[in-house]
Amino acid sequence: MADKRITLAVIAGAQGIGGEVRLKLFAESLGSLKRHKTFEVGGKTLTLKSVRQTSKMPVARFAEITDRNGAEAWRGAKLTIPRDALPPLEEGEYYHIDLIGLPCVTENGDPVGEVIAVENFGAGDILEIRKPGGSDFMVPMKAATTSETEITLDSDFL
Repeated sequence: MADKRITLAVIAGAQGIGGEVRLKLFAESLGSLKRHKTFEVGGKTLTLKSVRQTSKMPVARFAEITDRNGAEAWRGAKLTIPRDALPPLEEGEYYHIDLIGLPCVTENGDPVGEVIAVENFGAGDILEIRKPGGSDFMVPMKAATTSETEITLDSDFL
């Protein structure tokens, strides 16, 4: 897991002329982003100087971006951190990245597929699972039991 990279935000574009950038945030909150001072972006490092919330989206300043042209050049860049830089979890908690790639089985241990994404549309996490034949389906997380090695699905949702 330590080699996994987590995307916390993507640079959406320039903000003003001084090198600030607008961010599309994937982290839980702005505080989650502020916890980290450096981000890897395509093999380069960006150093966070400041970040603030605006009415539309967060705006950040990085030491390496000093003007609008520089900010525009970073548009679409993913701000990543190593998985092991995330805070430890409490019992029963999980990071979405840890679920992706896990095999899914029935309560009897029969293979069902593999988690390819975790979505949340407001009512709780939903697992997107790809069957061996290539078709995908979704299951609410509350219908699954997780372990570090697999996810067991409630047969009522299959």
